[in-house]
Amino acid sequence: MIIEVSNEDQIKIVVSLAREIWSEHFIPIIGKEQVNYMLNKFQSKRAIADQIDSQGFLYFLIKEEENFIGYIGVQPRENELLLSKIYIKSSDRGKGYGKRALQFLKNLAKGKGLNKITLLVHKDNNNTIKVYEKLGYENLGSIV
Repeated sequence: MIIEVSNEDQIKIVVSLAREIWSEHFIPIIGKEQVNYMLNKFQSKRAIADQIDSQGFLYFLIKEEENFIGYIGVQPRENELLLSKIYIKSSDRGKGYGKRALQFLKNLAKGKGLNKITLLVHKDNNNTIKVYEKLGYENLGSIV
């Protein structure tokens, strides 16, 4: 089940998921100090609320039975949907949740009249890049 984040309690769940998932996944890639900086700057309660209220972001929680297992953050733009964040707990990866979430996003984009989904992935996040490529996404280049 995918639920749109619409209140402070749901934002707190996103923050908790972000801390757990980012710490497990990104510390080996970018280090603990950088992960803490990124979480505080972009995935704190205040940052997420600002993204939703002022920057047009939409956040969604991914729920299986009674457990929240991940979240999505997107920003509709002029003719595209920017997939900013899609994170699933490591214990729930490989079970099809990511594919279902991406299908949800395709439907969301189509419903908003947006003709493509774009995203950015850290260049050293090799497993994630492979997953996106397997699902038909193209690597259009690197940015710094």
